[in-house]
Amino acid sequence: MPTRYYIRLPVPAQARGGDADLSFHAQGAEALAEELQEALRTTTLFDRWSAKQAEPDDVDPALGATDAAAVVTGRQNDLHVELEVVTHLPSALLRQRMALLAGHGWQLRDVTAD
Repeated sequence: MPTRYYIRLPVPAQARGGDADLSFHAQGAEALAEELQEALRTTTLFDRWSAKQAEPDDVDPALGATDAAAVVTGRQNDLHVELEVVTHLPSALLRQRMALLAGHGWQLRDVTAD
């Protein structure tokens, strides 16, 4: 059963991780949602991150798990962006990918089982 996560980017322009190669590049709610969706559906972000580790071969491959059916929708709400994520991935992996993409510039607002 998938889980639904409600995420807020209070200041979208500041929702960037510490490494520009791994961070969000998009502007706007829909584009940010597409970038996160790709990070959940494919190993692209994980591959870039693991290649930057001191011992890439020692990275736990479970951290690269994907959910081809993950869906992320985004909407602009006043000055912040609301993202709704539906995925089978565990919350630890969602949090890791959000940390890479948005750094500390995001908030997990709610979690529900679908």
